[in-house]
Amino acid sequence: MAESQQSDSRKLLVKLRETLASASQGQERLDRITSLIAESLGVEVCSIYLFRDSETLELCATEGLKAEAVHQTRLRVGEGLVGRVARRGRPINTKNAPSERGFRYMPETGEEIYSSFLGVPIQRLGENLGVLVIQSKDEREYSADELYGLEVVAMVLAEMTELGAFVGEGEAMGALHQRATTFTGGVGQEGAAEGHVWLHDPRVVVTNPVADDPDAEKERLHDGIEQLRVSVDELLANTLTKDKDQMQVLEAYRMFANSKGWQRRMEEDIDRGLSAEAAVEKEQSAARARMSQVPDAYLRERLHDLDDLSNRLLRILTGQGKETGAEMPENPILIATNIGPGELLEYGRGLRGIVLEEGSIASHAAIVARALAIPLIVQAGRISTEALNGDHILVDGENGIVHLRPEETVVNAFRDKMAMEAAQQERYRSLRDKPAMGLCGTEVQLHMNAGLMADLPSLENSGAAGVGLFRTELQFLTVDRVPRRGDLAATYARVLDAAKGKRVVFRTLDIGSDKVLPYMNPLDEPNPALGWRAIRVGLDKPGVMRMQLQALIRAAAGRKLSVMFPFIAQTDEFRDAREMVLAEIERERALGHILPEKTEIGAMLETPSMVFAPQQFFEMADFISIGGNDLKQFFFAADRENERVRRRYDTLNVSFLNLIEEIVTRCEAARTPLSFCGEDAGRPIEAICFAALGVRHLSMRPASIGPVKHLIRRTNILELRDVIDEARLSGAQSVRPAVLKRLTRKKPAQSSVAV
Repeated sequence: MAESQQSDSRKLLVKLRETLASASQGQERLDRITSLIAESLGVEVCSIYLFRDSETLELCATEGLKAEAVHQTRLRVGEGLVGRVARRGRPINTKNAPSERGFRYMPETGEEIYSSFLGVPIQRLGENLGVLVIQSKDEREYSADELYGLEVVAMVLAEMTELGAFVGEGEAMGALHQRATTFTGGVGQEGAAEGHVWLHDPRVVVTNPVADDPDAEKERLHDGIEQLRVSVDELLANTLTKDKDQMQVLEAYRMFANSKGWQRRMEEDIDRGLSAEAAVEKEQSAARARMSQVPDAYLRERLHDLDDLSNRLLRILTGQGKETGAEMPENPILIATNIGPGELLEYGRGLRGIVLEEGSIASHAAIVARALAIPLIVQAGRISTEALNGDHILVDGENGIVHLRPEETVVNAFRDKMAMEAAQQERYRSLRDKPAMGLCGTEVQLHMNAGLMADLPSLENSGAAGVGLFRTELQFLTVDRVPRRGDLAATYARVLDAAKGKRVVFRTLDIGSDKVLPYMNPLDEPNPALGWRAIRVGLDKPGVMRMQLQALIRAAAGRKLSVMFPFIAQTDEFRDAREMVLAEIERERALGHILPEKTEIGAMLETPSMVFAPQQFFEMADFISIGGNDLKQFFFAADRENERVRRRYDTLNVSFLNLIEEIVTRCEAARTPLSFCGEDAGRPIEAICFAALGVRHLSMRPASIGPVKHLIRRTNILELRDVIDEARLSGAQSVRPAVLKRLTRKKPAQSSVAV
């Protein structure tokens, strides 16, 4: 790169800085900038397009096109060459624009006389803010140096747009981070919450994108990179894992920190006139743009490594650490790209809600959020880029919608909905000590799901008959090494103490698939949900499972112990796991430890294969719990994390109910107690239908017990069975319409049975 080109670029950026520092208004600044760029680059046209909404670009300033087109010309994302630049997040450079695929002629601009076109995205950290365009009459392709220089200018424009330098009239020039915005995502935990944003990773603000002294900026960059390298070396030195694959990943992280190419590109940006932090952010934006285009999961993960390193380097250069000094607002709602279970537990129940850009409905964070009963939305667009600390925010965990800086009408409607739900919950609390008994006298036992000690107060408050599922993996997921047997035994003993004699079913470690331990070697499996997980891991690597069983036996110490094995797919798996429990009991007896008063050994029925298992399986199990979440996704071959298909299949589909009925029949023949555990157990309509089919134990999140009990007490379950059977005989695909029609009829007076 020639020194003269670097000098010209720096001169342009200095002039830009002077223009931006002037006391002029936003529109005047934009007009002066387009003239300045056109003059400096020797082109006839320079135009700036900004987003007026997520799908529409607006011409906000131009030098060379017709002035009357400003704020009148608009394009959809993907429309015309400008729209294509916005959609792809990459430049388009052509000497003959009209011949390009997707070209759109806009007669109101007068651009028909210009042949060459160069458009670059105005983007910050992967967020497209607009498009910067230069055009000329001559048919020529712009040089690599001209392209590079325009990208540097676009970087500065992005920073200044973020800082509000171009605020003016109209949607396209409205102040960022002030508009009402709605995000849609997946429901990780139901519930509604109103509060204020608290960013898990506060944004780094670059206030000085242009610098005068390249040598001084490069020295700052070198010092920052050296600090970064030292911190990465310390990270590796303090890592406890000896796993070869994990160490390779961390070494790749160190390789990025020592990348000469990464450093060289940032030095070139500084030579063009950017400050050290602006150069880092420019490279970070480019990495994020590449991330969105890379289909390979491994390469995407490596680009995430580079993104994380950039964040670390930016915090070193700006001095803006995570601890910004800001106070957590009242009613905080946590916003993050993603978050680990340990970090989430540190926040605890003080959070009103959680919104993640990434994550999944079965992620570690979702497990913890359910345990803490905190509404959670996952896959919520780019909310961490848009939100600011303290912003007013509404989280609708029923529909997967987040309202950021909502309009007053939305706030009022949301508060009305929350008030209605609060009134319902108050009515449900009055049922706490009453049985879940239908009008026909049929009683259903309602149990709660848990995974943390913090869940146990809900056992009494919700009126649950016991804990139908205690997830033991959370004690493994929130630490960086395998827990000690004594620590686990103490935890399990506290759980039994808190239950005060009510039944607690401990599910053994359910890892693999979406739940990978921090110290576990992650496997590259094509379909991990159907891979090496749960009981398969426990039987193949029995050391941890034996240790956990020993901890459970010692925790019981003379009390009843209920152990359940997850993801059983064939009878021998359950037989082997059961024998392991019996062997550990004998071992504990030989050591002189106090044994459980009684030990129940059960299985989760989550795979369709076990519905048709030999009768010996049903007779061997002391109890069986239908794992509805997995059973449903495997039965319909529909991934429950895939929004395109998971809502396509109804739980009350006749085929699925036939499967449930077959399980009920087989358990009744073996006189084996049966329960249903999963999200659908906590949905009143589904729950009442399971009860009608003969499932007499349901396990759900504590907040669902009230609504389910309320409906059971208002329903004649035996009559509802007749409705279900009639719907099935009619050839209907789902019994839901018939059930809803029956339940919405005027209810008869309650009989004296429902007390």
